[in-house]
Amino acid sequence: MEEESMEEEGGGGCEAMMDDQNHNNWGAGGYGRHLLGPVAAPLGDRLLRSPAAASSSEPELPVVPEANGVLRGCEPASVAGKGGAGAIAAAININASTSKFLMNVITIEDYKSTYWPKLDSAIDQLLTQSPGDYIPISYEQIYSCVYKCVCQQHSEQMYSDLIKKITNHLERVSKELQASPPDLYIERFNVALGQYMGALQSIVPLFIYMNKFYIETKLNRDLKDDLIKLFTEHVAEKHIYNLMPLLLEAQSTPFQITPSTMANIVKGLYTLRPEWVQMAPALFSKFIPNILPPAVESELQEYAAQDQKLQRELMQNGFTRGDQSRKRAGEELTYNGSSACASSRGYR
Repeated sequence: MEEESMEEEGGGGCEAMMDDQNHNNWGAGGYGRHLLGPVAAPLGDRLLRSPAAASSSEPELPVVPEANGVLRGCEPASVAGKGGAGAIAAAININASTSKFLMNVITIEDYKSTYWPKLDSAIDQLLTQSPGDYIPISYEQIYSCVYKCVCQQHSEQMYSDLIKKITNHLERVSKELQASPPDLYIERFNVALGQYMGALQSIVPLFIYMNKFYIETKLNRDLKDDLIKLFTEHVAEKHIYNLMPLLLEAQSTPFQITPSTMANIVKGLYTLRPEWVQMAPALFSKFIPNILPPAVESELQEYAAQDQKLQRELMQNGFTRGDQSRKRAGEELTYNGSSACASSRGYR
């Protein structure tokens, strides 16, 4: 009776359940009991009652882990009956490693409360940084967070949160551009475009595991393409019809905006949507090669007329420095030629 009561308390069936720190339920008859210790006494009693089993030469029952991490063949009775004390020690070691693995399981609550807040904060800083700014984040830590979440099957949730996060940011950027005065509109659009493209150079590598094992594999897409599309839809498309007339006006007025700003915007628009070239082919052709059709001999006179018109416009705006330089260069060449001729005749 005493032995039966001890079996009921310590070595009974698998009905008793325990929770680890991640609230994963695991049976007291499995690996958890070996870690907690109550099974030691019943197993010792059974070994004392069954000396034949303890000295048996039969091979030990292998311990095979299930796909979900729960072990088969770790029941106390089978361990005691087949392998004796050596099997018990082996089962304890295997169970300890399995328990350690399950202790590191990231539940959806862990993801939302611990892992995503770290990623959210890092993305915020990357999206709002200015060129040359120091960002006080650990890229190794963020990379590790993404890797762990992917391994724990949270890729879909993480991708959804990332898209939502960046979409909200771009909507704020778009509203700020709408409130910009015309004289600052082009420059602010250039800043927003450059800042976002710069942020992608850090965001995409940090989420490389999610991109490789979820976006490319299951969605058949690419993270960088998806994020560029977000800027196109939430910013560029909403502002292209206000931006293009201002660009054409700035083109007709030399140095209204810096050439680098004009080049960045035109090249950026072409990257976002190449078909926007049709809105201003002449403008895009100045920064993107092979935009216009190739030159033909029959239109050479027209090309020459366009060049002459450009030269007149430059002269009207005070750009005569080149002509004066050429004139001075010609005078110097004439003087040097005369001196060389006189020297060859023996005159000083």
